[in-house]
Amino acid sequence: MNRVVFLLLFIPSMLWSQANFEKAEQLLESGKTEQARVLFESILKENPSHLKAIEYLGDIAGQNKSWDKALFYYKKLKQLQPDEANYYYKYGGALGMKAKEVNKFKALGMIDEIKSSFEKAIILDPKHKESRWALVLLYVQLPGIIGGSEAKAVAYSNELMRLSPLEGYLSKGYIEEYFGRNKKAELNYIKAFELTNSKLAFQKLYNLYLYKMKNSDKAKQLKEQFEK
Repeated sequence: MNRVVFLLLFIPSMLWSQANFEKAEQLLESGKTEQARVLFESILKENPSHLKAIEYLGDIAGQNKSWDKALFYYKKLKQLQPDEANYYYKYGGALGMKAKEVNKFKALGMIDEIKSSFEKAIILDPKHKESRWALVLLYVQLPGIIGGSEAKAVAYSNELMRLSPLEGYLSKGYIEEYFGRNKKAELNYIKAFELTNSKLAFQKLYNLYLYKMKNSDKAKQLKEQFEK
């Protein structure tokens, strides 16, 4: 009898939570972020371990550049499911964005945790491309005196190449472009573009021609080729 009573009480609550979750997702997809946030928070009050609701709240906080809130939610995800690579990636990303907004001395203290978050994601998921991209960007943009390293960036770019030639050529193009080696960047972006005719590869090559190499003729020819 007690089991029947429990089910009668539990099932309506479960259905309510699912219906609200679906509604919150729809609100988020339609751009009604604040309304979605309120619903996700109400779901979390009913079920504090609802992983997807926590993740959405972290993502919303990130969109609003509320990095401390985002870190709170992503840290909670890591605690609830410590074997999920994407949670470490999102935590590292939010921490990296926060580091850009604090003073330099405080940011220095965050670098090791940012790196280790991305590295942990790769350990958990050896095919995690986003974390490798994040480490490419990090090692390229950091000054050498505080841990920046083109060699390490290239190493992660090589790993991307093994996982996806498109991502590999794009990351190599990025490294070359960042250091002003525009002809080498061009060669890598061309290879990326020829592989799949992807919009991203086109945009990278087009911007390189137009803004870095100041070659509007090449930019125009590329655009005509892409539109065909």
